[in-house]
Amino acid sequence: MKLYLVIAALAVTACVSGPSSGDLSLVSENGGSQFRIETASAQTPLLKSATDFGSVTVSGQKITFKTVSRSKTDISDVFGQGVCYVYKGEAVSGPAITRELKLSVYQDFPSTVLVKSTYRNGSGENLSVDGWSMCSLQVRTEAPEPYFWSFQGQSTSAREDWIKPIGEEFYQLNNMGMNPAEDHVDYGGGVPVVCLWRRDAGVIIGHLEPTPQILNLPVDKKAGNDYADISIEKKYEEPVILAPEESLDTYTCFVSTYSGDCFGALRHYAQLLERVGVKMPESVPEAYETAWCAWGYERQFTIEEIVGTLPKVQELGFKWATLDDGYQIAEGDWDLTKERFPNGDDDMKYMVDEFHKYGLKAELWWTPLAADPGTEFLRKYPNSLILGKDGEPKKIEWWDSWFLSPVDEDVRREQSALVHKFIADYDFDGLKLDGQHLNCVSPDYNPAHHPDDPEKDFRELPGFYKLIHDTARAVKSNSVIQYCPCGDCFSVYNLPYIDKAVSSDPTSSWQIRTKGYVLRALAPKLAYYGDHIELSDNENDYPTQLGIGAVIGTKFTWPADNPHVKHSYLLTPEKEALLKNALGIYEEKQLAKGQYVAGLYDIGFDYPETHVIAQNGKMYYAFYTSGKPVSSVELRGLQPGKTYKVVDYYNHQDLGLVLASEKTVLNAEVNGSLLLEVGEVDN
Repeated sequence: MKLYLVIAALAVTACVSGPSSGDLSLVSENGGSQFRIETASAQTPLLKSATDFGSVTVSGQKITFKTVSRSKTDISDVFGQGVCYVYKGEAVSGPAITRELKLSVYQDFPSTVLVKSTYRNGSGENLSVDGWSMCSLQVRTEAPEPYFWSFQGQSTSAREDWIKPIGEEFYQLNNMGMNPAEDHVDYGGGVPVVCLWRRDAGVIIGHLEPTPQILNLPVDKKAGNDYADISIEKKYEEPVILAPEESLDTYTCFVSTYSGDCFGALRHYAQLLERVGVKMPESVPEAYETAWCAWGYERQFTIEEIVGTLPKVQELGFKWATLDDGYQIAEGDWDLTKERFPNGDDDMKYMVDEFHKYGLKAELWWTPLAADPGTEFLRKYPNSLILGKDGEPKKIEWWDSWFLSPVDEDVRREQSALVHKFIADYDFDGLKLDGQHLNCVSPDYNPAHHPDDPEKDFRELPGFYKLIHDTARAVKSNSVIQYCPCGDCFSVYNLPYIDKAVSSDPTSSWQIRTKGYVLRALAPKLAYYGDHIELSDNENDYPTQLGIGAVIGTKFTWPADNPHVKHSYLLTPEKEALLKNALGIYEEKQLAKGQYVAGLYDIGFDYPETHVIAQNGKMYYAFYTSGKPVSSVELRGLQPGKTYKVVDYYNHQDLGLVLASEKTVLNAEVNGSLLLEVGEVDN
């Protein structure tokens, strides 16, 4: 991204004060070649040492720089009004390279510095650039353990937590490209930032390019060190040859300091992204409606089983019904299998008509950008695949399929036509896009595409989802696109083109809650689906979904399981009672549309874990314990001197009145979860 500068003055001076913004100040050291970050919120220094903000690696040698001149310029660009500090430097050793480091601060974004470097080859010969590093910081620990809590936005087959503690020894690469593992090569992408916070203060770093970029944001805490290293690293797959007098620009990156947990930092990041054109969506009302999915019958479902369940789905008050995987001939060939649809399209239209007859909106599962080897699609369009350097297709392990290129014209035309068929011809009301491969693609070396720019597929993947979304909306203006990149940390660049995010095959209730926490920070007006309740702890953790304002969903079977399914999802009377209670609360409270109240509690350091939603003039607190129960909770955010009525809204128990003070304590046991509605009453 280029910053368009309006120059007010550009006079090189002997001494220019360093950037300062909000609570963040940069104090120059070593003749202005390094900077120490200070923040008023930190009780002890946040950084172990000063940083030079950027280096470049040439033929395996890391090149650092000494500042030879400094200047300050008023600027006006997409981020608003601000000041740009320019530090021109020369290489300390090695080839003759110069660096222009720009540190920019803006009125609209306090406690934030944007960072960008330009490197110029003055050596008189070609240089082989391996990569560059930006925003390398040594963040000091604070005892006791965990030293930090963190948000780290990578996606791997481990499907790890997005929010996690950091103790004595820790390392995570946070590669924003594809992350091959022994069993999978189809996970990648994510949110290109790292948040690291202590009890008193935190720091976030990341890039602000308008498209995804392949880079790393490693977090490294070595045993014995009283700090953790974080940075932004670009390592070129093939060295970039920099000719004499040519220049190389880094991405626009940023550093921001904050207090509290990662919620406010991620909200701040999303607001920065919006300035470069990555705007988070606002969901249509239909995206907040509850959903039943036929996946409980799995791939060998019958039409009779699904249609036979609809009376119970309607009775319970669900608004959506989803036909999941198993209707197609193969991934890539999306015609209907004769095994389950002997009458072809007529059978599918009959099923959708039955959904509608019971007052349900119809959603269809689909895994785009995948085609099985030997399919008719690949026979017809053999050049549609992403190819590796070796000329071989890139495999999607989960589906045993191959990756289709999101920029290939045949792929775009045919997949757009499929969306039209699903919604216009079959009359579905929405689509469930499913698969971890959706989040990211590998560089493409297919000679039929753009071999001179193999990362084009990677950067332009979000445009494919825009095509899908626009096609669906052209047919039905209130259609809903659900995005489920199984186990991935959602690519923030894909979010603008969906209507409903989902906890996406969570491994625990903690993941359901913390994924929702992150997505509410990034995209506060995007509906968040808690996924099937059967994926939560004990397969029935409704307090997790209700307490964070997640849309309720299930894959129950009724009145019998499919005989081919190994695990039973049968709706028993006991399960039905829990489900009815949760659905009633969801519809009454409408917390999914409420406002998340951030800053009252720390998602990592505070116990019990606490979430707060404001809705209809009341505060809704959700407390969660993990093993160790507590006998009282603190109700933060209430107005001292006011009286409030407290209700356990999950168990429908009146807990009486509390008089708010500077520290309002409610004596109530939490052993698992406690959901409270707190409303002001007249004194």
